[in-house]
This record gives sequence, C-alpha cells and structure tokens, in this order.
Amino acid sequence: MSKNMNAHQPTPTALPLLLPYWRGLGGWNYYFLLKLGLLWQGYLNFHPFANLVFVAFLLLPISSPKWHRVRHGIAIPVGIALLYHDTWLPGINSLLSQGHQLADLSGVYMLELVQRFINWQMLGAAFVLWVAYLFLAQWIRFTLWVVLAVVWLNIQTMSGPAWVLAPRAESTQAPAVSTSGAAAAGGGNPQQTLVANNANLNAALERFYQQEQQRQTRFPSTLAPDATPFDLLVINICSLSWSDLAAVNLDTHPLWQRFDIRFQQFNSATSYSGPAGIRLLRASCGQSAQQDLYRPTGEQCYLFDNLASLGFSPQLAMDHSGEFGNYLTELRQHGKLSAPLLSQQGLSRSLVSFDGEPVFNDQQLFSRWLTNRTSQGTERSATFFNLIPLHDGNRIPGRNDTASYQERAKTLFDQLNAFFDTLAQSGRQLMVVVVPEHGAALLGDKVQLSGLRDIPSPAMTHVPVGIKFFGTQASHPGPALEVTSPSSYLAISELIARSVDGDIFTSSQVDWSALVQGLPQTAVVSENDNAVVMAFQGKHYIRLNQGDWVLYPE
Repeated sequence: MSKNMNAHQPTPTALPLLLPYWRGLGGWNYYFLLKLGLLWQGYLNFHPFANLVFVAFLLLPISSPKWHRVRHGIAIPVGIALLYHDTWLPGINSLLSQGHQLADLSGVYMLELVQRFINWQMLGAAFVLWVAYLFLAQWIRFTLWVVLAVVWLNIQTMSGPAWVLAPRAESTQAPAVSTSGAAAAGGGNPQQTLVANNANLNAALERFYQQEQQRQTRFPSTLAPDATPFDLLVINICSLSWSDLAAVNLDTHPLWQRFDIRFQQFNSATSYSGPAGIRLLRASCGQSAQQDLYRPTGEQCYLFDNLASLGFSPQLAMDHSGEFGNYLTELRQHGKLSAPLLSQQGLSRSLVSFDGEPVFNDQQLFSRWLTNRTSQGTERSATFFNLIPLHDGNRIPGRNDTASYQERAKTLFDQLNAFFDTLAQSGRQLMVVVVPEHGAALLGDKVQLSGLRDIPSPAMTHVPVGIKFFGTQASHPGPALEVTSPSSYLAISELIARSVDGDIFTSSQVDWSALVQGLPQTAVVSENDNAVVMAFQGKHYIRLNQGDWVLYPE
C-alpha cells in the first residue's frame, strides 16, 4: 500500500527547486536604466540581442553564494565592455590600427582630447538617475520593467534598422527619386521607396559601388596645337565644412563670394585626410569603397596622370611635412602624385601642429609658388596644394592651448583672398579649385565629440567647394553659379576635363551654364575603415563594423 502511495506522489520539478535562488538584477537595473536613457536620446548604438544575453546571464538562478559572487565578478568587465560596444566610440580594431598615430600626437593635445570626454551635464544627469533609482526601488520592481524593455527592443529591431534613434523608416515611404540623366549613370540611389531594412540598405550600398565602378571622366587624348596653356591649382584644405563655417560665422567671408562656380551639396566621402587626398587624386573615376583606395586601380582614374598626358606638369605644395599618418607617402603610393614637394626652406612657422611639427605660413607658400611659376614661363601646370592650419589641436607658437578655429580660419581665408588678388593682377591664366578634405566637427553631435572624426558624419563630409578662373577675356557676370545637385570628386574631374583646352580663357563669351550642365551626380555615401554613412529616403543611416544599419541621430 505504501509503495503504491509513493508511486503516485508528484516528482519535484526543477522550477520549484530553483525558486529560492531567483534574484533580480539588483544594482544592474541602474546600468540598464542608464543605457535606456542614453538610448532614448540617441547617444548609444544599442545592440539589443547582446544586452538580452547579458540580462539572461545576470538572471540565471545559481544556488551557490560562491558562484553567485563569481558571476558578478565576471559581469563587471563584461558590462563595461558591452557598454563600450554600445557607444559610438571607435572600435578596438580602429584604435589598434591608429595606435601609432596616437603615439605621435603631442601630450598637450592628448590631454585636451581627454578633457573633452568629460561631460559634466551628463554626469549630473547620471547622478540624478542614480538617486531616483534608489528612492523608487523601495516600491518598484525594476527588474521586470528592464527585462520587458530589452525584450521589446529585440522584437522591434528584427525587421529593420535599430529603433533606438528615431521612428522606424518603414512607417513612411518617400517618393522615388529621379534616375534620369547623370543620376541614372551611377550617381543616383534608385528604388528609394523600398523598406529601409538591413537587407535593402546593404543592397543599396552594393548597387552604388557597382554603378560607380562604371563611371569615369573622358579626357581628350590630345590638345590642339593652339590650345591655351594655363595653370591648375587644386587647393585641398583640411578640416573645413559648411557646418564649421556656420559655427564661426565665416560662411559670408568675402572669399566665398569670389568664385565663379560653387558646389552646395558636395560630399567629401570621408573624414580622414589620407583617404580624402587619395579620392581627390583618383577623381577621374567613380567613388571607390574605402578598402579599394589602397589597391591598384585603372590608369584612367588618376586625375594628375590624365593632366600630365596633356602636357600639364604636376607640382606639389604643402604647409607641413606630410609625415603624420604617412600622408605624403599615401598620396605618392595610392594617388600616383610623384611631383617633388615645393621647398619649404625659409618659410616662417605660423602654427604648431597637433603633432608638434611646424605649420608654415600659407601666404609665403602661395607667394613662393607664384614666383616659381612666373620664372618657369607659361607652360601648363597642375599643382596639388594641401593646407592644414584648421586641423584640430593646432596652436600658436609659445602657447599650449589650441588656437581659436575662427581666428585660424579667418587668417587662412584672408590669405587666400589676398592670393586671389595677386593672381588677378598677375595676368596669368589659372583655374583654381578649392576643395576641403573634410570638416573639423567643431560642434560634434550625439555620435561623436567635437574634433573626433572616426565616423564620417553628414555635417563633416558636407564641404564647400569653389572654382575660380583667372585671366579670362569674358568675366563672370553676377554671383557664383550654384551647383545644387549631390556631387563629389567625379564632378570636379569632369569640370577640369571640360576646361583643359583653355578655350574659356580666350573666348569673348562663356556659356557658364553649359559648363556645369549635366555634371556627374553622386549619391551621399561616406566611409572610413569601420563606419559607413549613407543617405536613403532623405535620411542618413550609419553602419559600424559591418553591423546593422541604424538611423543617424540628428
């Protein structure tokens, strides 16, 4: 009888046995509440599934107090690493790849960068949240709500870009953009009514690069014997964007009123100097993916080689040594810029750069170039200028703090303006192209602190580009001709190709509208080693480290 009764007794299940050992998240609730707060404001690149796994690890019931303490010991470094992973800060691979450059920065500049990371307002908000959590935890079981929030975020992000930054793009559909003309040739971004999910965004990026591989500038094979020779100056300025100009109220400086042609929607496609220089020197082909910049490409892609084949002698001038980040080496190796560097001997030092090296006086550099060209006669030349007085961290000699960006920018613009006056008075025939490398990120945003450029933000890659012709018989009437279509380096190469015969200098009348008619358009795609930013359906999306796309926080 007793044996039969025992046979009918219920077997204890695992769940009741584990009930005494179920614990809440405890202090980790604050960790996740802090993340959710930052997420709500767009300050995190939140990874929902990784956080869900971490929550499950913290909640897993463990009977042994010893192993419970071990788990928390493991959780602390894991939680710190996950928080870093969830931020917009550069990835470990990016830090390792640029470690040698960080070592070259001056100690004063490194200290300044560290100080920028301290945001007292956010620290104050975190303190208030901590006190509020301690107070409310007396009545509210936060663990349940935190778990529900993390689970809900995982559900929300299953079919599209992360919810974290704005309402999901699937809720609205933008009208399809026109794919006629130049845009259809590869610069447009068709099918923009597609749902903005990871698959479609990845496909759009791949389609963009496939189309760009088919595009190139067609330079003439030869010039007529009576073609007019002239000098081409390509002035590549580091750390200058429309956003920076507006921030220091220099977007109305007289220099910007002197151009014959201005590009209002020019995308630099990167936020680092080396890639920007290579892209400019390879401007005669469509936009390459970042990794392809460091691989051989077709001979027809190199702008200065195309000009050299037409009799333009290549020249190079910089107001710095070009040693930092192997900048000059990269231009020579990947941009095929073989011209010797214009002598800097005797030039005065105007600034001390972020790496402790001198930044030479640009006014003297311009004057030396013009003196050399005058002595060389009227044969054709194409000169690549690279100027860095606006780079973050530059300081006045004898001082330790970074010099005012506004003062440095005004000085450079005044010097360029004076140089334009000298060129106009010289009687030489010149085409001057001013194209910045990238912006300075003066204001920063939710993704990056001021001065950091690991992510090519839209504000940083939207740069002012202007073209000015000197020595023309027909002066440009009225204000500058504005090119408002989305453009990049291929449009510059095309404009140069249309001008190489020199007819614009000798014609009594110039059809300026025809000169810019049908210039190649290029959709907004920017990237660095570990980040891609792309315009899609009128919004910008960002992908880090080959991960998921998220809406860029505006």
